[in-house]
Amino acid sequence: MADNTIAVLGAGSWGTALAVHLSRNGAHVRLWGRYTAAIESLIRDRRNNEFLPDVAFPDLLEPVTDIGRAIAKCSNVLIAVPSIAFRSTLEGIAPDFPAGASVCWATKGLEQGSNKLLHEVVIDVLGENRPMAVISGPTFAAEVARGLPTAVTVASPDPDTANRIAQQFHSRTFRAYTSDDVVGVEVGGAIKNVLAIAAGISDGLGFGANARAALITRGMVEMTRFGVTLGGKRETLMGLSGLGDLILTCTDNQSRNRRFGLAMGQGHSVEQALQSISQVVEGVQTAREIYELAKSNGVPMPIVEQVYAVIYQNVAPREAVQSLLERAQKAETA
Repeated sequence: MADNTIAVLGAGSWGTALAVHLSRNGAHVRLWGRYTAAIESLIRDRRNNEFLPDVAFPDLLEPVTDIGRAIAKCSNVLIAVPSIAFRSTLEGIAPDFPAGASVCWATKGLEQGSNKLLHEVVIDVLGENRPMAVISGPTFAAEVARGLPTAVTVASPDPDTANRIAQQFHSRTFRAYTSDDVVGVEVGGAIKNVLAIAAGISDGLGFGANARAALITRGMVEMTRFGVTLGGKRETLMGLSGLGDLILTCTDNQSRNRRFGLAMGQGHSVEQALQSISQVVEGVQTAREIYELAKSNGVPMPIVEQVYAVIYQNVAPREAVQSLLERAQKAETA
């Protein structure tokens, strides 16, 4: 097994940015995507003209069209596909997964249908003894690809795995912290997308900075309440993969989820808003999954409930915000 060979599965903006970063950091990286024509253009142009046209590929980055070739003799397989394709991607590589290799994922969300956290899907497909980790934090792909300062959390149940994968990412401009709280990191990365839609809706309605700050703060309460219920740690949710990612996606228009919410607040339908983004908006599906999980676990999440109502029950955005404002007065810490 090649100790410094990494397969990155998913050639969208995020997977490409991570592949660029890892190869700049000295790893031999094979980048695979499901669309052969798109990968052939990466091979030809030595850049991803669709998502990151200004970023040239380092010499150590090798786009490949065959997924078996991508994972062969790798020390680590990094999955960066949308959550809807997470299980099928794992199932596609399971028969040929390199012995002793670890799997990590930069996908944020839950599994559609089962509402499982992604580490549960990994265990389903690859078994519970596979070295595994999740990487998450306040990251926009374009900034990572440009080498701008970034910090993330790498969480694994095994400290050695967390440290080894964090070392692959860590550089002078990319800080990788470690954690053993996989659940907390996954919950933060999933829920922040739903809350970013809420912040976008509020701004799209013209409700201002006060309302946005209130949504972020009360959204943080919901995220923490939900994460702790599922077994995550409060301090994780107050860190990079929780609060950090929440602030990022709620306040900057590089966030697809925020832009989707803005479009909804400005009067566009769900379909129109999605078409305007033309990339996967993870928070749309995650809103349903978090809503259902919160209901089944008895966790009150009024902001998530209203985002769900706007997307799936045709509730007008202004009516949804009004429902939040009309909730009974209570103590902040209740």
